[in-house]
Amino acid sequence: MSSISRAVSRIAPSATLAVDAKAKALKAAGEPVIGFGAGEPDFPTPDHIVEAAARACRDPRNHRYSPSGGLPELKEAIAAKTERDSGLLVEPQQILVTNGGKHAVYNTILTLVDPGDEVILPAPYWTTYPEPIRLVGGVPVIVDTGIESGFRVNVDQLEAARTDRTKALVFVSPSNPTGAVYSRPEIEAIGAWAAEHGIWVITDEIYEHLVYDGVEHVSMPVVAPEITDHCVVLNGVAKSYAMTGWRVGWMIAPTEVTRAATNLQSHSTSNVANVSQRAALAAVSGSLDETHRMREAFDRRRRIIHARLSAMPGVECAEPEGAFYAFPSFEAILGREFAGRRVDTTLELADLVLDTAKVAFVPGEAFGAPGFARFSFALSDDDLVEGMDRLARFLQG
Repeated sequence: MSSISRAVSRIAPSATLAVDAKAKALKAAGEPVIGFGAGEPDFPTPDHIVEAAARACRDPRNHRYSPSGGLPELKEAIAAKTERDSGLLVEPQQILVTNGGKHAVYNTILTLVDPGDEVILPAPYWTTYPEPIRLVGGVPVIVDTGIESGFRVNVDQLEAARTDRTKALVFVSPSNPTGAVYSRPEIEAIGAWAAEHGIWVITDEIYEHLVYDGVEHVSMPVVAPEITDHCVVLNGVAKSYAMTGWRVGWMIAPTEVTRAATNLQSHSTSNVANVSQRAALAAVSGSLDETHRMREAFDRRRRIIHARLSAMPGVECAEPEGAFYAFPSFEAILGREFAGRRVDTTLELADLVLDTAKVAFVPGEAFGAPGFARFSFALSDDDLVEGMDRLARFLQG
């Protein structure tokens, strides 16, 4: 008899964190590794947020338990921020503050999905999404997209995937890993389709502020209000405020769902660390000036990495419209030999490039897209250029 439960045994390790860990281990051993793997800004958290946290450390109120669902003042600030940034009107009681964005995903899936329920998941998808679905006995129904569609799913594909067991759709714009951003008409159409069939939409908006070239981020319940009663909005401070390590996210849902998810959280983690919540309060209540400065840097790097990848023979790369990832195809070069080894998959390619060129990226298999790879451009301009130079030399053989 196995010591590990069947449910936990079904969970795959995080490929993105595994790549980042291997790259960091090589760096610690003195290897000159350049990492395109981690999905986090390379900027420090803005000073005013750090100062708010320092003050919170000295306040005895923050040395005690607080409400499981989040500090009331933070929930009020998130409601105000949501109206300011996306035009969505919500009440504080609809909000659950979670231990990062992943926790919001898990809380939502565990609250909504029963064994046998199907959850439509467009691919490429963030590596974490399928795991909580499988954990509760749900069934991820993968709908493939590609470069030709801009990595965006359409209503016809969703309808073809729908069955009488379909419970929810996971919808992400801007996208991790592809950088794709859906247009307003596309989001309206998908929202109307989901509402017509009583399907829940779990929409992840954590990259909402990282869009480029005049592309607009649109929140589904704003442009498709008929979905509001069957919609959960996920967000957090990690990406827009360079706060990945602070671990603060949230979910916004109909009050009944939020209440049930809060009950769940009260028995799992209870409240998010109060100091982190105070830092998040300063973030969402403050100016977006630092966010805009980070976006300008990401935009510059986006143009560089897209141009460099597109210039490599055999590599095809769609221009990312949002987030901070490029998602090129290496399908045309698979089956060739590099450094004396035949490479048939992007898993093998990523491993060989890291070992020989000291460049780390995440293979597309982690995102349900073999043949592709994710390159984060949340790293310095110098490292980005050097990393692209190394990759180009490797591919030239």
